[in-house]
Amino acid sequence: MPSTSNNDFRRLWLGQTVSQLGEQTSLVVLPLFAVLTLDIGAGQLGVLRAVEQAPILLLSLLVGAWVDRWRTRTVMVVADVGRTLVLGAAAVAGLLDRLGLPALFVLVFVAGVLSVFFDVAYQASLVRLVTQDQLVRGNSALESSRSAAQIGGPALGGALVTLLSAPIAVASSALFFALSFLSVRRIRRTESVPARSEHPPRVWRLIHDGLRFVVGDSLLRTVCLAAAAFQFFFAATMTVYLVFLPRELRLSGTAVGLALAATGPGALVGALLAARLPGRFGYGRVIVVAAALGDGAFVCVPALHGSSATTMAVLLAVNLVFGISGQLVSVAVIAVRQAVTPHGMQGRAAATITFAGMGLSPLGSLFGGFRAQEWGLRTSLLVMAGGMVLSLLVMALSPLARLGTDLYALPSDRPGAE
Repeated sequence: MPSTSNNDFRRLWLGQTVSQLGEQTSLVVLPLFAVLTLDIGAGQLGVLRAVEQAPILLLSLLVGAWVDRWRTRTVMVVADVGRTLVLGAAAVAGLLDRLGLPALFVLVFVAGVLSVFFDVAYQASLVRLVTQDQLVRGNSALESSRSAAQIGGPALGGALVTLLSAPIAVASSALFFALSFLSVRRIRRTESVPARSEHPPRVWRLIHDGLRFVVGDSLLRTVCLAAAAFQFFFAATMTVYLVFLPRELRLSGTAVGLALAATGPGALVGALLAARLPGRFGYGRVIVVAAALGDGAFVCVPALHGSSATTMAVLLAVNLVFGISGQLVSVAVIAVRQAVTPHGMQGRAAATITFAGMGLSPLGSLFGGFRAQEWGLRTSLLVMAGGMVLSLLVMALSPLARLGTDLYALPSDRPGAE
């Protein structure tokens, strides 16, 4: 990699790393602030998480089409500045005891919108900064930093809430986004933004083409359905989980952060295994077995009682296994998508699958929160965690489960292929 490209990639990597650390910290800090400081219940937490996740449902497809026409460095810089200001304002309001639930709704929604722009832009920026033969190494580095953020973010967020205060913990997220801004703005390479034709296709036409391609391919259609089922019930599970740990198990903010942080080391192990296992046992088998292990582990959590060392050890083990399996499934599914999607359709296929999966997260959060009010935390957590198994069944009963070790040997006339 030329020196200039190498330096620019490092700036992108550093900016993405601290940005992910800010996001992972805020995923623990903001719910804990609402639960511990504002004393909200599971139903209100479900609404808060739904508002935070709503931009994924509302904007993913549009942002995917827009970013293809813009300079990603500009998008990332603006998103970082915006998130710094939003979370900085939240921290100041919290310190002055002026941050109520309605204001928190507005702040998390705006931060969510900006995060959608940043996340789509940084993924698109790698393709414009490095050559084709450097993409694998670049993606690996970015994925590793995301996993590292999963380790440090929740633990740091939980510790800050416990040792200092929730507003100071919110301010830490703002600081991470400011650091990301300082790194990304130093990228010097001029991006090769696709040239606009005299009569460019309308955004809605581009979105429609992406939707039609994904729906018409049997493998990608299965990925969409499985992602939708998993993300809906995962969002519901996490809404209940974040109340269950401090209220039912009586864990401190630090303990909650450490339990969630165990997903990070698991993701690192999963990334290493993903480079070897599919090529040895087949992509389909790895995807199904990994999903079964991860979902099965989480179903054990509702059986826990109290804040003993045994409870903490089980939580760490569950989150570790869940991190390993989740990363295995994620990497393998991304490889499948890349293998069956034409180059010119890659961005829209990814955005469509993200929309189908993550777009249901707000509804899942609402469902989990309100069911917890009716059924209680323990019963609701068991039902929501069990619901994630639907994703496993969708994949196990589909052509995805029969994939072998060589994705590029797939016949072009397979069912659903174009």
